[in-house]
Amino acid sequence: MSGFLKAGDIISGREGTAFMTIDGRNVPMFWLKNIEAMVELIKTEVPVLGKRMNQQKVAGANGTGSMVIHKVTSEFAKIGIDYLKSGTIPEITIKVTNDDPNSTIGRQSTLISGVIFDSVPIAKLDIESETLDEDVSFTFSDADLLDQFNQPTLG
Repeated sequence: MSGFLKAGDIISGREGTAFMTIDGRNVPMFWLKNIEAMVELIKTEVPVLGKRMNQQKVAGANGTGSMVIHKVTSEFAKIGIDYLKSGTIPEITIKVTNDDPNSTIGRQSTLISGVIFDSVPIAKLDIESETLDEDVSFTFSDADLLDQFNQPTLG
């Protein structure tokens, strides 16, 4: 295969959408600066007769993620305070779509479900900061690829 990737097909990090569903309520994540979700493979070391080096076997996985948000929403404070008062955590999913209109490869949509935040910011002030941002890390228990990118046309 010869050719090269066209620069226009590289996805812009600013093009796309993200929505969070909290107990069935759809919340546009317009305050999102960035988000990343990862499947971390759990490996076990396997010694094998006749080999000097151990091999690795995948034995499971963990879902982890992080995001940085502008401090313009009370959604996270509400989740934290509601847990303190009721002892319940809402069912949360996050849908992230990469959709750059300048690219010919289409879009990718990923649904992350079983989201549980590691900590939720309930209050913040910072006299050194011109704008307030918050770092939020989370775990998740499942993910689905709803839309997949097409193969790029090589130049």
